[in-house]
Amino acid sequence: MLSHIQREIAGAAPMQAARTVIQNVSRRGFLKGGAAFALAVQFLPGEAEAFVSYKHGGLEMPNGVVNNPLVFVSIARDGTVTIVAHRSEMGTGSRTSIPMVVADEMEADWSRVKIVQAEGDEKKYGNQDTDGSRSLRHHIQPAREIGAAMRHMLEQAAAQQWQADIADVQAVGHQVIHKSLGARLSYGELAEAAMALPVPPRAELRFKDEKEFRYIGKGQVQIVDLHDITTGKAVYGADVNLPGMLTAVVARPPVVGGKVKSFDAAAARAVPGVLHVVEIPGNGIGSKFKPLGGVAVVARNTWAALQGRDALAVTWDDGLHGKASTAEQEKALRASAGAPGDPVRDQGDAEAALASAARVFTREYYQPHMAHAAMEPPVALASVKDGKCELWACVQSPYGTRVDVADFLGMKEEDVTVHVTLLGGGFGRKSKCDFVMEAAYLSREVGAPVRVQWTREDDIRHCFYHTTSVEKIDIGLDANDKPVAWRHRSAATSILSTFAPDEGKQLSIEIGMGLEDMPYEIANVRAEQCKGFAHTRVGWYRSVSNIPRAFAIQSITAELAHELGRDEKDFLLEMIGTPRKLDWQAAGLPQQFWNNGEPYEEFPIDTGRLRNVVELAAAKAGWGKSLPPGEGLGIAVHRSFVSYIAMVVHAKVGSDGSVTVPEVHAAIDCGFVANPERVRSQMQGACVFGMTAALYSRITLENGAVVESNFHDYDMARASAFPEVVHTHIVEHPFAVHATGVGEPGVPPFLPALTNAIFNASGKRIRNLPVGDQLRA
Repeated sequence: MLSHIQREIAGAAPMQAARTVIQNVSRRGFLKGGAAFALAVQFLPGEAEAFVSYKHGGLEMPNGVVNNPLVFVSIARDGTVTIVAHRSEMGTGSRTSIPMVVADEMEADWSRVKIVQAEGDEKKYGNQDTDGSRSLRHHIQPAREIGAAMRHMLEQAAAQQWQADIADVQAVGHQVIHKSLGARLSYGELAEAAMALPVPPRAELRFKDEKEFRYIGKGQVQIVDLHDITTGKAVYGADVNLPGMLTAVVARPPVVGGKVKSFDAAAARAVPGVLHVVEIPGNGIGSKFKPLGGVAVVARNTWAALQGRDALAVTWDDGLHGKASTAEQEKALRASAGAPGDPVRDQGDAEAALASAARVFTREYYQPHMAHAAMEPPVALASVKDGKCELWACVQSPYGTRVDVADFLGMKEEDVTVHVTLLGGGFGRKSKCDFVMEAAYLSREVGAPVRVQWTREDDIRHCFYHTTSVEKIDIGLDANDKPVAWRHRSAATSILSTFAPDEGKQLSIEIGMGLEDMPYEIANVRAEQCKGFAHTRVGWYRSVSNIPRAFAIQSITAELAHELGRDEKDFLLEMIGTPRKLDWQAAGLPQQFWNNGEPYEEFPIDTGRLRNVVELAAAKAGWGKSLPPGEGLGIAVHRSFVSYIAMVVHAKVGSDGSVTVPEVHAAIDCGFVANPERVRSQMQGACVFGMTAALYSRITLENGAVVESNFHDYDMARASAFPEVVHTHIVEHPFAVHATGVGEPGVPPFLPALTNAIFNASGKRIRNLPVGDQLRA
């Protein structure tokens, strides 16, 4: 996401001491299949064809992709294979799945693999922005190439030692075997010679046939950090310590762009343990990820820092946004969506078709700002000395952090090192490195290592918030109640306001998340973006603008089905229309529409796949079955991150307005699946995340400041409110069907599937998020 945004703004076409090295702690064999290495040898076909490579968006990302095995793989004399993970780990499993692909293709025994985390260095590792549901999508091909190249080098080293033809040797199960003689050399015995060989060209590589995969696609490899996470040994941002380290907390302006007027430094310093009080320069909306500014209290421990901050008695000049309120912003967005905007898609003549329609069905949907509220608040440790800056942080974009910190401190990029810890949730918030810049600035100012710790209140009140939007849709119906026109007007605050002066317009990335790429088969379609101005920092959030778009589109579809007395699932399929690959030109889309950053010829909008997940989820859920009063099923579907997900939610609405979800059926088509276990996990997580977003999430501005502060007033779905069971149905594909996104696309269809189910259970329609107390009215 970060890289795409920076490219668009630029006008481009599409640890030494205490170093955090997080290792694989689960080495007791490959779960149910590890013993196969010692029991059986199965040679790959001598003429196994290489998989057909395909273009993908990773090739156009800043610093692209790297497939050099000498960058990512090393082998020790004892046979330990070390694989570098260059993507950040926040629960999606990329730190496991990409190395797993490498290990499988190189015939490494997973129980003898160690994972180390890369520092932020895209010139070495390629793009490292861990967002946009792109890790496997962009790196499964390079991972296979890395593994196959390493296997070839091991085979070549063995052939040279035996003075044999390379065709007579083959790597199998962490050793190379002479096929004629039966002689064997372990990877450890071949390590030095193999690692000294040049990397072979791709044309010389022999790739596994899919039936030869040991790990890929099996779903039996759990995340490498699972044992450490569950036993409390995992290293997160707050777990790194350095000798002489100090802790800081920051009093930030309650209104974005606000400035310090006065503060009582002496009172803060009077708190035992407080050593320094430092003012941080302020930055407002449009300054990318630079700190908000404020006053930092640096102390020997966190408690002293917090007490010192409480004693500061800061007074603020609230500045330009000091009068902003959520109520007024909502009114402005509704007014904007109620008037013509700038067209972003124009197919047929929607205006004429609406004017001549037998009737027009109109609905409007609202979503407020939302905070990510990851379980781990932002935290970073910095040590600036001798002209160098070393950082330890829970960041999604380590190289972006390196570049931004260097710029903020006026240092050279090569003088900044970023070590990545595990992330206790990210959701896009930790792509923004303001908290890391705070730590680096304070370390330089006080001359000691400094850890900046955000509290929950800091996190909720000073976030980069999910957009707030109004989505207004008009559907024109003919005399037979067939939809003949569709007009969608979207007024929303934009991520662009974080990077540049706010003109109230959305990025093409945001427009491409369900607005311009709506897949329904309707003759006349018009999509418009309407102005929405930001009064706080806006950033990407899990699934970004797909959330309000899916909520609006799938809600109005269900509403119209009810209005017409139609079955919701059948009407949804009718709206999707015939199975086809959407012709972007005939659909009135611009030539460079976003398509999640992927080349359209390889990743087209395929309504056949969209229909299939609807039918699959509905069949598995028993759509149409009779339910007791107060219960209902809801259905929704959405394509995002080039994946297709449909959900059927079973909801119960109590007499007190409480909502529980006994069951969810999620059908996902994400192309070839490398790690089904992670797909199931992400669909479950999406449902829990979606419960919070749908039922509770709302950030309220009053006089420019955020009202909510912690989980007592920014509520989260507790375990008692989680969906009781989430059934994930994965559409299986061979490797030739390109892998697509998994981490984010489960969220958008969950919200409207839930609210549609709530209507079917209670008769109360939800058009404004969150549900909150609307069912108690």
